[in-house]
Amino acid sequence: MDNLMNFYKIPRDEWKNFYRKHIVPLSDSELKQIRSVNDRISLTDVQEIYTPLVHLLGIHLHSRQQLLDQQAEFLGVKPHRVPFILGIAGSVAVGKSTIARLLQLMLQDIYPTKRVQLITTDGFIYPNQELKRRHLLERKGFPESYDMQRLLLFTNDVKNGLPVKAPVYSHKTYDVVEDQYELVDDPDILIVEGINVLQLPSNQQLYVSDFFDFSIYVDAQEKLVKQWYLQRFEMLLDTAFQDPTNYYYPYAIGNRQDALKMAQEVWQHVNRPNLHSYILPTRSRADLILRKTTDHLVNELFLRKY
Repeated sequence: MDNLMNFYKIPRDEWKNFYRKHIVPLSDSELKQIRSVNDRISLTDVQEIYTPLVHLLGIHLHSRQQLLDQQAEFLGVKPHRVPFILGIAGSVAVGKSTIARLLQLMLQDIYPTKRVQLITTDGFIYPNQELKRRHLLERKGFPESYDMQRLLLFTNDVKNGLPVKAPVYSHKTYDVVEDQYELVDDPDILIVEGINVLQLPSNQQLYVSDFFDFSIYVDAQEKLVKQWYLQRFEMLLDTAFQDPTNYYYPYAIGNRQDALKMAQEVWQHVNRPNLHSYILPTRSRADLILRKTTDHLVNELFLRKY
């Protein structure tokens, strides 16, 4: 891995020994509920990878609040609470959504008095109709297909404790859901997951990640991510044929080889160039990199030194 000289490289066998005091009471059925299509995660992964990670997040959470309290004392003003924002980035099909949901569940368990919310940046992509108007439908997922100004305003409002609505995206219809929102109302912890959360939008001086208190990049070799993407596509076809309103329905009821060829082309002309040009270059901006290998197994981590 390049440009990672300012990271500690930590093998799984070393990382898992950093914190073992807290056992998250999760069952296999609960894990199954939060897994994304074709993603894999086990109770062993929870204990060896994500329990130390949640402990590390707790260190950052407490130290950040302590700094805010000391600053308030210095200024002679009343201490106030500012939402802790965790960003999770990485390629499509790499397993970001599962990790985000797992961390939400674990943080809520460890901090039962705190409100932990999760949003994805998929909702901030322009609706398909607007993408068509802008001639960007074939660039869906690229930086210019997102309303980054809206996302920046959203994260700014969250930091300032304002109630704000996050637009909702449907992977079933492959579009933003009109007039449907998720209310984010002064959470203690907000997890923001998406391929673009570490990117610098064009014509903007702010990164969305400027509002983050900690960020994670989920990484894997391209050949594995492509394999997971194609496997997920086939699994979606296996269920989409039952629902004519599903975006994948025409592909599910059509020739399977033609559908797979289309998915290969989407990877080659959309996901692959997006990964190399816009997603992967943000990896070194993260505070922690989770490196996955075969079967979504995290085998090493990279923690920023400074």
